[in-house]
Amino acid sequence: MKLAVIVTTYNRPDALAAVLEGYRAQLDRDFALIVADDGSTADTRALVEAFATDAPIPVRHVWQPDEGFRAAAIRNRALALTAADYVIFTDGDCIPLPHFVRRHRRLAEPGWFLAGNRVLLSEDFTRRVLAARLPVHTWTTRDWMRARARRDINRWIPLLSLPDGGFRRRTPHEWRGAKTCNLSAWRADLERVNGLDESYSGWGLEDSDLVIRLLHAGVQHKSARFAAPVLHLWHRENDRSRLPENQRRLDELLGSKRTAAASGLSQYR
Repeated sequence: MKLAVIVTTYNRPDALAAVLEGYRAQLDRDFALIVADDGSTADTRALVEAFATDAPIPVRHVWQPDEGFRAAAIRNRALALTAADYVIFTDGDCIPLPHFVRRHRRLAEPGWFLAGNRVLLSEDFTRRVLAARLPVHTWTTRDWMRARARRDINRWIPLLSLPDGGFRRRTPHEWRGAKTCNLSAWRADLERVNGLDESYSGWGLEDSDLVIRLLHAGVQHKSARFAAPVLHLWHRENDRSRLPENQRRLDELLGSKRTAAASGLSQYR
């Protein structure tokens, strides 16, 4: 199957550089990478263009003007650019391990979306990783156990690997915990629900909205935990002033059977 990875970013080229190196090191290189840029300055474009010159994978950069937090819109724009059969969503501060793409591909199954998890890096450790350009995507389990002992990370257990099995389908209707920092789905299913809903304003819950509408459409939740984690670099908390309104929208969705985004992917076709 044709596969694309969509990485969302905003004005954090140092973190994005570390993430891109993680994609350079993927064991599965049969994928396209789209950097979905939510209004960054020219530094980010320059970084992506430089990376693309010698990357082992095709790389594209899609940008929209900076008009506040509009992650749903830039993901939809990126999704509209690709003809991939299967799409992985993640963020520009989430470093993938070398098997990340391969594991998502192997676990992909018709009628299901995949939700993975993350290991959180501390503020101080994140600063050191970026300043020294530490290749943490190559670290061993022993390295991560030591990092946990130093409190550089919140946990190391998610870095352990388990094969596919029935336990991954144990909570097929669960939407909580599934986030677009580590989420993959079939393009046909994303089109059926009209992508992400751009009605959400500011940070928060637009990814939960997508997952709930996928569930309403009959697409079930399969776990990618203990298979395809990401290393989440520390960042300051986003402005959450719009969260109450976004929560109201989500509550309305939960009380309905609606599947299609009110303002979504269809506007870019």
